[in-house]
Amino acid sequence: MALFLAKSFLTYGIMLAVLACSLALSQIKVGAIFKGVKPLVFVIIFTGLINLFFTPGDEIFRFWIFRVTEEGLLTAFFMILRILMLITGTFLLTYTTSPILLTDGLERLMNPMRYLKVPVHELAMMMSIALRFIPTLIEETDKIMSAQKARGADFESGNLIRRAKTLIPILVPLFISAFRRADELATAMECRCYHGGKGRTRLRQLKYQSRDVIAFVLWTALCAAVGILGRFGL
Repeated sequence: MALFLAKSFLTYGIMLAVLACSLALSQIKVGAIFKGVKPLVFVIIFTGLINLFFTPGDEIFRFWIFRVTEEGLLTAFFMILRILMLITGTFLLTYTTSPILLTDGLERLMNPMRYLKVPVHELAMMMSIALRFIPTLIEETDKIMSAQKARGADFESGNLIRRAKTLIPILVPLFISAFRRADELATAMECRCYHGGKGRTRLRQLKYQSRDVIAFVLWTALCAAVGILGRFGL
């Protein structure tokens, strides 16, 4: 929220300092963050170029149909910085918090919505299963690609359309495998008499502590400060 409220060098500097402190406290190596950002380099560069060439403002120079403006430079810089910090913050969350604890926390936060007949526990369970099966699906994709390459498949040559067509032999068995795993998981849950969240207990009970309250207050104050400073263009 604070990242999307930031609008100036000052507010982005505050967010960058907070993110750097969070990264230091988490004791996660910077190399691990860069490794996670690497697959998204194309998306980041593409987003920056779109904002650079298609933002109206005071023109600096023009090349063919592309026009670079002062506002475009600032917008592209802030957009790339925002995406990088957003990805880094997301990685910090997933690297330091297990999927089970994450979904348990989200379920507890959404508990008041039960009175509105919202299936809170079922939503949390679906999120937990989805997060749990991401590494499994990645591993399954790697196995299918290796099997296809052993049979002579080529995933690297050709233009973009041809590469997209070569993905079809991967997607079909991947979807079949995913549906089969989902069916097996549903059968296993039924065999264990799973009937939703009513009356269920947890192995690890979450309890609010003083540090949780302090963290909540500090982050709320940070969002408010960044929003107010951004409103005044600082």
